[in-house]
Amino acid sequence: MEKKNLLTYEGLQKLETELQELKVVKRKEVAQKIKEAREQGDLSENAEYDAAKDEQRDIEARIEEIEKILKNAEVVVEDEVDLDKINVGCKVKILDCEFDEELEYKIVGSTEANSLQGKISNESPVGKALIGAKVGDNVTIETQAGILEYKVLGIQRSN
Repeated sequence: MEKKNLLTYEGLQKLETELQELKVVKRKEVAQKIKEAREQGDLSENAEYDAAKDEQRDIEARIEEIEKILKNAEVVVEDEVDLDKINVGCKVKILDCEFDEELEYKIVGSTEANSLQGKISNESPVGKALIGAKVGDNVTIETQAGILEYKVLGIQRSN
């Protein structure tokens, strides 16, 4: 059995929009590029043709990937997230005990994770350790960089 892909509603919408864009717009664009490259004649030394075929392969691979994610998607209804403890779909404020620094993260499924946007996966070491913690809890996390100590300061809805 394939594992479920946890997604927030926002993440689900993003993937559906990207899939639509790939199927409707990008497929047509790359088909046009291939057609134009073919019209130039000899395909054996046609860089445009090769590039267009590569792009087509990449588009089809991404479509397949998104469809697989969506097929196994389980949407987390953020309005129903229990705010007593940390779970997927909530925003959490924690204190890094070592650096005395407040951090804010949104806990999301692995397909939506993006550390630059403050979205961490429930499957990452930090995300995994935070899941289930309550406000006031101290959480110790073993990572490749060493041991991290966090104190949970707040849990709220992410929307």
